[in-house]
Amino acid sequence: MSNTYNSETAKLSQIMIVEMFKVQPGETVAITGDNGSNRDLADALAAETKAAGGKSLILWTPKAEQDGEAGMKDWPSEVLIAALSHVDVWIELNSKVFLYSTIWEKAFENNKKLRYLIIGESSIPSLIRTFVGFGIDILEEFLNKIKVMTMKAKVITITSANGTKLTYETDSNYSFDIDSGDYSKPIFGTAPGYVNIVPKTNTMNGNIVFDMIQHADVYNTDNHLEFIMKDGRIAEVKGGAEAEKYKTYLASFNDPNMYKISHNMFGFGPNIRKLCGEIVEDERIWGGVDFGFGHTSPMDMPPLGQPAKSHFDGVVAKVSIFLDDIQIVDDGVVCHPELKPLAEKLLNNL
Repeated sequence: MSNTYNSETAKLSQIMIVEMFKVQPGETVAITGDNGSNRDLADALAAETKAAGGKSLILWTPKAEQDGEAGMKDWPSEVLIAALSHVDVWIELNSKVFLYSTIWEKAFENNKKLRYLIIGESSIPSLIRTFVGFGIDILEEFLNKIKVMTMKAKVITITSANGTKLTYETDSNYSFDIDSGDYSKPIFGTAPGYVNIVPKTNTMNGNIVFDMIQHADVYNTDNHLEFIMKDGRIAEVKGGAEAEKYKTYLASFNDPNMYKISHNMFGFGPNIRKLCGEIVEDERIWGGVDFGFGHTSPMDMPPLGQPAKSHFDGVVAKVSIFLDDIQIVDDGVVCHPELKPLAEKLLNNL
């Protein structure tokens, strides 16, 4: 490895463990991964945990065939649940993720103090862009303003020059949440830079034209992949060869809930201005949106959630967002007068 790579890995790990998780002496930090994960990052996180006075637990498993519940057959679930039910912090580096599996659900059910973060198989340069170089307090203030505005809205409308146009209703009983990079309290955390909404079931209608989506070759190509959404469900997959592949992918689960919308994220990663082909970063592209499908935890959609065998996400890179008749983003640019000053601070790293 180059000295630059080592330096960036150490810097990232220090920021995550000290500034974001604020690990205290005696706390236990679990780091999970598989043979598709970055072991150097796991070791660097463990080293920073030791430096902070904590204790690390690295849990490495063979790479599963599929993500989420579909991967359960490949994992030693009882042992993992037992360990993760007693740690303070869990950082998931898995390339085939535990997220939304029984392991993940049981860890949260059993461990009310758990501070969790998923970063998957993201590269170090991508993680640096996503986690480094912004003020957590400013980002939190900005995201919370949008969250409050979103919670007051009844209908969300999203459009894009790429052909995307859809609406859905909100449900005050479901999750509205943010991640700013503060993981110092119990949290189901993902990378910073978004506002997340779980739509009211059976209300999303319109079409989504993806600029990037997991399990398809769409990013940085001329390939077209489009979902026609009807009453919160994928009613049709349109496009060429990639669309046909995606139909096969969805059908392989033999699970009707894999066709249902799970969540919608507004992306506001301060340093994420273009797609890179890595889902954790791309979900947070400034002025874009992410759509997740499949499994939804009861934590986000009480009381029962939306059980599914897996979960996948896709991104539209530059959108306009309307909260009822109030526009907050115009073609990827924050346009609401109450939001613009904070947006300018974040984008200019002030």
